[in-house]
Amino acid sequence: MSARSAGRGAWVRRFHPAPDAAVRLVCLPHSGGSASYFFPFSRALSPALEVLTVQYPGRGDRRAEPFVTDVQEMADQVYAELLSWSDRPLAFFGHSIGATVGFEVALRLEAAGIEPLVLFASSRRAPSTHREGEYDNIADDEWVLSTVKDLGGTPDALLTDDRLLRLSLPVLRADYEAARSYRYRPGPPLRCPIVALVGQRDTKVSLREAAAWRGHTDAETEFHWFDGGHFYLNDHVEDVVGIVRKQLLPAAV
Repeated sequence: MSARSAGRGAWVRRFHPAPDAAVRLVCLPHSGGSASYFFPFSRALSPALEVLTVQYPGRGDRRAEPFVTDVQEMADQVYAELLSWSDRPLAFFGHSIGATVGFEVALRLEAAGIEPLVLFASSRRAPSTHREGEYDNIADDEWVLSTVKDLGGTPDALLTDDRLLRLSLPVLRADYEAARSYRYRPGPPLRCPIVALVGQRDTKVSLREAAAWRGHTDAETEFHWFDGGHFYLNDHVEDVVGIVRKQLLPAAV
């Protein structure tokens, strides 16, 4: 399911082009995820908003490309591609590690004089918070597989097929390495608002870690808590779409 646009680079997919939309929402997936994760999101928001989904290397139609295992490098490349999409206002929705990538891309855009409308940070602790040793076991296949199962969100068909699950190990390990090696570089906060969305049973984000997003913007910070864990979004697409619409549709008028 590729929606690569002619004349554009490899990173962005448009599943539901919306040429009349005034605002573009850039969606960045979680560790092990691909652009297709946001297909339902894109369908629900189009055509009021044009949804751009980021496809990381090493998966989907980019499976033959080498992984990027550094968040800063990934943000550099996403930023470079988004410059050609910045003729309309941009907002960001990142899930899990995608929120950290989105934060870093937003910083780069603001430094270049391009002002994002908002960063939606889903299922991710603030960049300035760090859990020492969290990913020390990424070389252990069984640890990676156990972590994926514990977080939920993986289709049952994949969880029950050990062979297919093990085929996903290189993707997961590459993304976990990116998360493991990331360190926030202190600097000016964002000027755009941040909306943090967290599952109440998410073991990857504590209340303190979510609250720390307040220190990463000079604008307002908004928090939403949902029933569920790290992949609360799977069961709350309609609710989250409503939050996104409320935040962005006034800007699209």
